[in-house]
Amino acid sequence: MITLRSTALDLLLITDPDEKARRTRAMDVTLPVGADVDIPARGIIPGRPARPVLVPHTELSKRSVHTKEGRAALIHSLAHIEQNAVDLALDICWRFKGMPDHFYVQWMGVAREEAMHFELLRDHLATLECRYGDLPAHNALWDMAQRTEHDLLARLALVPRTAEARGLDASPPIKAKLVKAGD
Repeated sequence: MITLRSTALDLLLITDPDEKARRTRAMDVTLPVGADVDIPARGIIPGRPARPVLVPHTELSKRSVHTKEGRAALIHSLAHIEQNAVDLALDICWRFKGMPDHFYVQWMGVAREEAMHFELLRDHLATLECRYGDLPAHNALWDMAQRTEHDLLARLALVPRTAEARGLDASPPIKAKLVKAGD
């Protein structure tokens, strides 16, 4: 039987980011939530494309947003964050059992919104003559997800409420830089 939680895992395992975003956005959130999902072998979650190459965040070069390349690097970084946000929402939906049905429906809604954000940024990257995967990215958000994979409270505290919240704090200055650069 196809359920919301099993579909979340199926989507999480997709390696092509465009397909993952498209199928996540098209996801039927009215499916029955369903029972627990078998945990697949470690190392295949999430499904990742061959690119971008993942490097430590300290190896990512900083570029001026006043150049097309610099804006592309920033937008690429944001697209990667959104791709991770899709994976994180899908992961929380299938991984943690025993929550009310509304919990899973809400997280699938988050996954759909994050997929839309990824698509918008991916499309904007094309206007800068860049594609998602052309530049390196870091894996810090997913590393945190792995460290909290057995504890829902820790996951909620450390990933969306801390790591992703830092990104929200950075949004106004990033927006101001892009506006100043004419983007």
